[in-house]
Amino acid sequence: MTEVRPGTVASASLWERDEEVATLEEAITALRADSATSGTLLVLSGEAGLGKTALLAEARRIAEGSGCAVWSARGGETVTSVPFNVVRQLLQPALVSLLPEEAREYLGDWYDIAGPALGIAEPGDRQPDPQGVCDGLVAAVRRLAKRDWPLVLLIDDAHWADQETLRWLAAFAERLDDLSVLVVVARRPGGVGGESARLLDVVAAAARPISTLSALTPAATEGLTRATLGEHADAPFCREVWAVTGGNPYETVELLAKVQDSDLEPSEGSAAELRDLNRSARGRGLVARLEGLGVDATRFAWAAAILGTGISLDLAAQLAGMPDDEASRCAELLGVARILTAAGSANGQRPDGDLEFVHPLIATAVYRSIPDALRTAMHGQAAWAVTESGRGAAAASRHLLEVHPDDDPELVEQMREAAREHLAVGAPDAARRCLERALKEPPLPEVHSRVLYELGCATLLTAPSTTIGHLRAALERPGLEDTVRVDAVFRLSQALLHNNQLDEAVRTVDAEVERLEPGPARMRLQAVHYMWEGIHAGEERAGHSSGLAELVTTCTGRDNSERALLILRGFDAMTRGENAEEVVELCDRALVNGRLAPGLAWTDTEWGVELLLMLGSAYAYADRLDRAESLFSEALHAYVKAGWSGGHLSLANAYLGLAHRRRGRLADAEHYQRESLRLAERVGRGLPLYWSATCGLIDTLLARGHVQQAAEIAEGYGFTPPYPSTIVLPDTRSVRGRLLLAVGRTKEGINELEAAEKAAAARGHHNTVLAPWAVDLARALSTEDPSRAAALAGDARRQAERFGTDTAIGEALRCAAALETGQRAVRLAAQAVTYLEASPCQYEHAAARIEYGIVSRSVMELNKGLTLARACGADGLVAKAEAALTGL
Repeated sequence: MTEVRPGTVASASLWERDEEVATLEEAITALRADSATSGTLLVLSGEAGLGKTALLAEARRIAEGSGCAVWSARGGETVTSVPFNVVRQLLQPALVSLLPEEAREYLGDWYDIAGPALGIAEPGDRQPDPQGVCDGLVAAVRRLAKRDWPLVLLIDDAHWADQETLRWLAAFAERLDDLSVLVVVARRPGGVGGESARLLDVVAAAARPISTLSALTPAATEGLTRATLGEHADAPFCREVWAVTGGNPYETVELLAKVQDSDLEPSEGSAAELRDLNRSARGRGLVARLEGLGVDATRFAWAAAILGTGISLDLAAQLAGMPDDEASRCAELLGVARILTAAGSANGQRPDGDLEFVHPLIATAVYRSIPDALRTAMHGQAAWAVTESGRGAAAASRHLLEVHPDDDPELVEQMREAAREHLAVGAPDAARRCLERALKEPPLPEVHSRVLYELGCATLLTAPSTTIGHLRAALERPGLEDTVRVDAVFRLSQALLHNNQLDEAVRTVDAEVERLEPGPARMRLQAVHYMWEGIHAGEERAGHSSGLAELVTTCTGRDNSERALLILRGFDAMTRGENAEEVVELCDRALVNGRLAPGLAWTDTEWGVELLLMLGSAYAYADRLDRAESLFSEALHAYVKAGWSGGHLSLANAYLGLAHRRRGRLADAEHYQRESLRLAERVGRGLPLYWSATCGLIDTLLARGHVQQAAEIAEGYGFTPPYPSTIVLPDTRSVRGRLLLAVGRTKEGINELEAAEKAAAARGHHNTVLAPWAVDLARALSTEDPSRAAALAGDARRQAERFGTDTAIGEALRCAAALETGQRAVRLAAQAVTYLEASPCQYEHAAARIEYGIVSRSVMELNKGLTLARACGADGLVAKAEAALTGL
């Protein structure tokens, strides 16, 4: 227990907080000792009034006294809907000290991504990816923290932080290992739900043991009472102080201040009056005390509570309907009553506002004391005042969210504008709230469908089932002109696809196609129809390939709808194992001077990422790996530059890894696929992109000979049936069958490869490189069923020759050689080397060289294969070649 000591009321909340103060001192000392040490996150948890804010103030005092920079921010109960509110507060000292060119230099590529969210840059033309904005904020704080080391970040009332800030804080907390910074977060337990609660749990999980604050003991309350009122305070009086306040430090401080104001004698005879005094410090008692200050002071306090944070004197005066001099008088009166106080110059900067409430409990009590109807009306007045002050629709929207629906077309337009502003800075949840509120107004009939469409776009892929409802409702109403209507149909089909409703997605598109006259819009939706069918992993739909082929016969690539159809036909032909030269010719016709057409780039949203992934994959499996790698590298660069660091960037890494895997650059492939899996984990397990990352990494690890690592990835990430309903590259069943064989589970591996055979037949997929189940199954059956193995190898060779790439034919010959002995095996192995030497796939070339060296007992061929295997990073092949050389 803290020893009884003389002190002021201001330090009273630190009584019995020696352990927490010592932890803060230790953390600050460790921070200053070495700029290379890992960062530290401390969480202070406790109910209102237990001293969290006082501990943060003490942390500031210690840190500044030790030469640390301190940035601080605070959540607010009435401003949780304001995106990036708390993180903006936190970065104020760094932001205001930088000129625009300095900020751009420090933030680099992240400036245009995180700058709009921080309010230091204008939004760009494209809607940013929220995950990219979050990553940009993480990068911004990390870079500025290195500049301002040693740095302490203080966040008070984190339970009232906006969701965008909490998302940043959770991401930042998980990346403190290589950044020397101290983060101290204060929050109340519970009180929030949904995504905010989850994010707070993530923050807590990254912290050192959480300090859970408890109430003061009777002995500490006695010591505090005597330190405040004097040693003559008797024991019965002190015990009553504890009984009345429950040991709550804030209530104790307030009660003792009122005892001093009332000149109450601190003796047993006065103890009975303590309960009445305490009631005036909170709840209805506080409201009664406020009302006792007069009508004007009460009205001004209400205005301040409506504004919540950043309370400027002139804006509060305007909202209270009084002149500035009267507002100043009320502010002084409320200051004497310890209800309002001058805003502190947190972070060493001019505060955002003139006033703040002495304690969040007071702010809450005042806000809730405003009669409901009046509170609603004042929020409407506040929205008008904020808009007139030039702060924009987004700033006013938090007040408009509280206004009752009233058939107001102007409010609908304000909320639509606010939603656009929120989307422009990467805050789709805030946009969704605005548009949902606009619908309650409700909008005029001619506008209603547009609001539903905009709401559907705002929730697209973050909440597919919700999106489906909004877009369906928009399409059922009049008001969407043709181009917007077509886009709404496309987005609805996307949402249905991601909600695992592929059949409904195709039906939705087909119904709109029937409604449209021939032209670009109709052709766009026809392409969408074939795109969704093309990525479906189930049984091929009747007439899919023939219908697509017929539609493409008239396509010259004159617009993006035709280019999309050419890509889809090229991808379909590749999966079916049709002539590879024709596949490449179709894909080439979809380009403009060898590049993606305007409106069909990676960050354009008219078509979606699926189409371009099909284009790159068609090139990759048709042995045009130069073009595939160029496309996927372009995707990676485009998404990084645009800050799209969610699912899009995960897919770009996965497919660039695929291109490197096909080329035989296995170490590079593993790097990109691990990064893809890391990003996919943030988006969520079970999605197709998650399967792409997992499957590609396992395939690469097997090629490297790292079987145990591949098995661990499969176990840890659930690489087992059921598989997703969309196509995954490389083929999931083929890769899992190969893994099972590699770990010695031969029977299970054969069963999986036979399942791959059936799935490929149902889809009409006959590309033996895309789905290499046949060559692996033939090898696995070579002993127990040699006739079937030979039949499989023969069929694989016929399909490979039909497709016509060096890789496909070389791999089929490798398989055939593995089933033979003697000179026939040597001849087939030599032919495999000839084809694979001309192939861009160096891993397969290395494997063929080594196998040829083994069957021909050629040291020269083994050494050639060994050199190639080492260049590929194929450790398993290296070991195989070295063992063969040793045995010769």
